[in-house]
Amino acid sequence: MAKVSKKEKNIELYKAILSLRNLDECCRFFEDLCTVPELRAMEQRYEVASLLNQGLIYNDILEKTGASSATISRVNRSLNYGASGYEDVFRNLAEQSDEKDEAE
Repeated sequence: MAKVSKKEKNIELYKAILSLRNLDECCRFFEDLCTVPELRAMEQRYEVASLLNQGLIYNDILEKTGASSATISRVNRSLNYGASGYEDVFRNLAEQSDEKDEAE
């Protein structure tokens, strides 16, 4: 049996996520894949990113989310110096929202 590299294993996970057809499948997959604390941590980081993207300041985000200043700082670094993943998601969601508005 051929050895699979770490990168190939990561790619397989991302392909699996992209294969999900709707929100329900996505929720169920992540519930199976992650522990409750892992999910809560990811949800919190995404909420922090969204609030930072909206221009909120650290103290307001801390109050709204309960996230630590270290978490807020780490997410902010990702927004400013990361791989543009959050930026892609925010842009895609905005485009989907625009398309939905145009259809109505």
